[in-house]
Amino acid sequence: MQTDKYLKNYIDGKLAPATSGQYLDNINPATGKVYTHFPDSSEEDLQRAIEAAERAQPAWAAMDPQKRFRILMRIADIIEQNSDSFARAETIDTGKPLSMSHSVDIPRAHAHFRFFASSLLHYGNEAFHLQNEATSYTLRQPIGIVGCISPWNLPLYQFSWKVAAALACGNCVIAKTSEWSPVTTYLLSKACIEANLPNGVLNILFGQDQVLDLAIAKHPKIEAISFTGDLEKGQKILQAGIKHVKKLQLNMGGKNANIIFEDCDFDQMMINTLRSSFSNNGQHHYACSRIYVEENLYEKFKAELIKRTSFLKIGDPFSTITDLGALISKEHMEKVQSYVELAQKEGGTLLYGGKKMELTGELEEGYFFRPAIIEGLPPACHTNQEEVFGPLVTISPFVSEAEAVQLANSTPFGLAASVWSKDLSKASRISNQLKSGVVWINGWMVQDLRAPFGGIRMSGHDREGGLESLRFFSNTKNIAIRY
Repeated sequence: MQTDKYLKNYIDGKLAPATSGQYLDNINPATGKVYTHFPDSSEEDLQRAIEAAERAQPAWAAMDPQKRFRILMRIADIIEQNSDSFARAETIDTGKPLSMSHSVDIPRAHAHFRFFASSLLHYGNEAFHLQNEATSYTLRQPIGIVGCISPWNLPLYQFSWKVAAALACGNCVIAKTSEWSPVTTYLLSKACIEANLPNGVLNILFGQDQVLDLAIAKHPKIEAISFTGDLEKGQKILQAGIKHVKKLQLNMGGKNANIIFEDCDFDQMMINTLRSSFSNNGQHHYACSRIYVEENLYEKFKAELIKRTSFLKIGDPFSTITDLGALISKEHMEKVQSYVELAQKEGGTLLYGGKKMELTGELEEGYFFRPAIIEGLPPACHTNQEEVFGPLVTISPFVSEAEAVQLANSTPFGLAASVWSKDLSKASRISNQLKSGVVWINGWMVQDLRAPFGGIRMSGHDREGGLESLRFFSNTKNIAIRY
């Protein structure tokens, strides 16, 4: 499947430029060079997409579930059959290693379409009997037109998670991916055309986040919004959605804790801590960027973390030996660098890394950054309270279970946490006290498609995954029949 130099919107089943005819530059993070261009879409393009969705909605909602199932499964097959093209596009677009695109992003995308296609056949209604008086039953019905806004760090992964569930429920979708990583979403539009998805059922817009995200959130014809992105954007979506009384599903980031007890399986913990700290350059809402280690293990852990981090291979995303590729953009790299500098001003000690890497050749102007490890910071400092969304972790010792819980809960976020201990009673006791929507015990990113996922507090609102996605993307109607 070919990536075009000039991407196009996908509206009413067709690929078309923005009505303005204007394009924006898309930069390869590993080279710092422009390599594709995408439409600079406006509210006029959004209105065209809305009108297409309105025309398509009645027939898509009324379609036999078996036929809807076959179309979604066909999209999944096309993604899988073209996995090499999708993976290469994801790597060029985001700077992540090709091995990660191949093993995580693209497999998860076609898995999402298959999962929700199958789920729509098994997601039943309920009936209730009020003896000698009435029977009532529920219907799950499509909402209508919904908006899906996905982030740049896991472009097709997150996009497909939202869109596949929304389509399975019989909704038409207005979808927008980040301006920093548009290409695999563009390829998905080609897959939809090949799979004969009816015109107007899915409409994909490209353009500036600050223009389109709020326009989608405010549009009166869009009745629900599923958003994943940073806190500031999420708050604006929330305000717009509440004003228009929309159904909202928000994943707005995290400042996740990794709690490590002395009695853990040390080697497994270290393998997973390296992943949870620096996988995808720490550009995960799920990354565990605050690491708390039981006092007796702290010095051993610190030395091992520095050693293993120094062994990470940073460079060409297409190299088979690369562990970490480039950060998403120059602006984002500068943001991460600013937090390294801020942490030191706040009293932290930089133990390792924290600087831009100078590579040569084609990669000379790429956004490569050596991961930073910092200790000695107080819980209330900016670096421990704000989501950096990059390869930066802080480490601190703790003495008691109570202190570990207090430290973990010391931020306004509440997305995820990891707990490491062979004592499952202790690990479960700790997990119950953590103010997090997801807790992994002796692991990280153990994610069953059937399980709900999402945060509490400033990390988000509502849940994605499994039945939670199907509930969100449908409305419940109760019908009572009196005898």
